[in-house]
Amino acid sequence: MPMNPIDIGVIIVYAIFIFGLAQWVSRDKKGAGPKTTTDYFLASKALPWWAIGASLIAANISAEQIVGMSGSGYAIGLAIASYEWMAALTLLIVGKFFLPIFLRNEIYTMPQFLERRYGTRIRTLMAVFWLALYVFVNLTSIIWLGSIAVTKVAGVDQNIALVGLGAFALLYQIRGGLKAVALTDIVQVTLLVLGGLIIAWLTLGKLGEGAGVMAGWSRLAASIPDHFHMILEKGDPHYADLPGLSVLIGGMWIANLSYWGFNQYIIQRALAAKDLGEAQKGIIFAAFLKLLMPLIIVLPGIAAVLLAPGLAKPDEAYPTMMRLLPTGLLGLVFAALIAAIIASTASKINSIATIFTLDIYAKYRGVCTDAENGAGAHAANEQHLVKAGRIAATVAIVIAVLTARPLVGASEQAFQFIQEFTGFFTPGITVIFLLGLFWKRANEAGAISAAVASVVLSWVLKEVWGTLPFMDRMGVVFLASLTLAVIVSLVTPQRAGADTITTADVDYRTRASFNIGAGAVILILIALYATWW
Repeated sequence: MPMNPIDIGVIIVYAIFIFGLAQWVSRDKKGAGPKTTTDYFLASKALPWWAIGASLIAANISAEQIVGMSGSGYAIGLAIASYEWMAALTLLIVGKFFLPIFLRNEIYTMPQFLERRYGTRIRTLMAVFWLALYVFVNLTSIIWLGSIAVTKVAGVDQNIALVGLGAFALLYQIRGGLKAVALTDIVQVTLLVLGGLIIAWLTLGKLGEGAGVMAGWSRLAASIPDHFHMILEKGDPHYADLPGLSVLIGGMWIANLSYWGFNQYIIQRALAAKDLGEAQKGIIFAAFLKLLMPLIIVLPGIAAVLLAPGLAKPDEAYPTMMRLLPTGLLGLVFAALIAAIIASTASKINSIATIFTLDIYAKYRGVCTDAENGAGAHAANEQHLVKAGRIAATVAIVIAVLTARPLVGASEQAFQFIQEFTGFFTPGITVIFLLGLFWKRANEAGAISAAVASVVLSWVLKEVWGTLPFMDRMGVVFLASLTLAVIVSLVTPQRAGADTITTADVDYRTRASFNIGAGAVILILIALYATWW
């Protein structure tokens, strides 16, 4: 797609502005001294609600998700929106029940929670697992698929796009850490939402043929009614991807709880809140944004069924709809696409640096960090750890850029295997954290048995019962792993002093603002599913 000089100018202005803003928020305040680990990895534990909410969404929405979900809208229809709408409900649970425990116990990483709840072995095991997953699967896929999107839309050489995206994401956050990411994400999300709304408005306007957006919506819904069902019936060609009620009461909950509640690069924003109330307000903000996401991501793909029938691949839907944009707006929406790539890449880089530095490197050196125990931290150690985090971030993106092509580009099937294999851990991770949060009898042996059982049972079910939908398989494995973890915990002794997580005095009561917002989200979800069941 040829880019007009005006479009290129819009993109350059965006890049300069977001980079400059990141450096401005990263500056050291006068008299504050060098950055500590709390400053760098937890944004000084002072993030406001709007930054938390926006950053949760910016970390979640990347270019491949925009292109991929729009493509799913083209192929499947509105049912794919369950991933977004059920995430909104999951966020309410995270804010109501998980965050009070995490913040009461001053948790800063998920591996740290596992150590304080179960023991040191599982902290190291899961820290190494998450680092490998984040670098070799998540980070490589974000920048590789992001570079494909940039290449398709702008015609830039993919290698240049790959290196450019990785370098920009690294440089704009390396000075300020999480603060640079979170406090600029409000701009990234605003641009993302604005760009998506522009495409949705123009596609519906084109369908309306001069009669307006609502006429376009009416035509779309009347022309392809099979694309406007949230719950797929058995026999639907896409039932294996979205198996009926499993999106409401089955395996989707397992994936959502693991992703939104126990995933470092997501939950880290809420852990950096200045207090619980602020974190919960950010969660509500993010939940409302998730309700909006299908309008700006899925709807253009559904509209492409009428506006661009017969596409060779569904994933071409979003780039094809971008061709409807006039000069200037194309640059703005393309900048929104880049914003999604940069925000999610920077978030992942920062979380990799956080886990490596605080859960592995600091433990290896045997130093106390300001993030974990401010009173015992040494200033020289703090500066050294921040430097180590910056080096880890740099090394991570270099590895991702170098391995993206062989891992993702050269062997798509191999990459899909890696993706599915890491998904084998999801039921076990959910079991480990849920028991750790809400059942004091759970011990390290039970937790490790759940992790192992999750992988083994997922593999066995995939080989023996290959027709079982992925979500249903996660549900079965979750129940089996949960049962095993409970049995093992009951028959093995609990090590004295292993559990230092306090839950007895945790207050789960929430402010009126959270309750009103949560009630509104739930009512909107009921209305959405009732309308398009």
